[in-house]
Amino acid sequence: MNITDYILTNIQPLTTKSTVKMAQRLFQEHPITHLHVVGEGILLGSFSNSDMQILENSESPLGAHIHLLDCFFAEETTSPLELLQLFANNDCSTLPVVDADKKYIGHYDLSDVLDVFASSPFMLEESETLIVETLENNFSMSTIAQIIEASGCKLLGVYISEKKEGQVQVTLKIVAQEINEITQTFRRYDYTIVSNHENDVYLDDLKNRSQYLQKYLNM
Repeated sequence: MNITDYILTNIQPLTTKSTVKMAQRLFQEHPITHLHVVGEGILLGSFSNSDMQILENSESPLGAHIHLLDCFFAEETTSPLELLQLFANNDCSTLPVVDADKKYIGHYDLSDVLDVFASSPFMLEESETLIVETLENNFSMSTIAQIIEASGCKLLGVYISEKKEGQVQVTLKIVAQEINEITQTFRRYDYTIVSNHENDVYLDDLKNRSQYLQKYLNM
């Protein structure tokens, strides 16, 4: 299914002539963070629930509060990944969508976009989740793909899950019968394995050495 199939039109956009009372009532009826405002079909912006609740004159037109409008939107060509970024950057649960002429055509709901990701092969296909970490200047997407494919495994997806102080942490979804060979290869390429895995020979060896050393020290 195309992401644009999730564009909703169940909540009519407001206009500058709509009153604060109308907006407050809609916020009571719908558990959303923003309501969208149009003028002659063109998106003007969005009012947040928090801003509407503090306005005392409920009969005043929204046009009198135009300075409170938040200006963010998605286009019909916006990808699902970009949609998630827009939702996060604007701390919103509903995202207005415009066409090439900036005309309002509907909105996305955050839960629907999350469902798109939840139903993707990246999430649904049976796989191992491997989290690795390395220095930023050592990080290479091509090296990661080569390590996995050379081990006869399948890479479903990859994303940078953390980046700080010159270190990059990468989360991988892998279809693999035996992940131990992959983890060993990553270590040879100076990647630290952050996630825990059963039958990790390297960690088992370290554990045995540690136990032996502890036994020696206690003699």
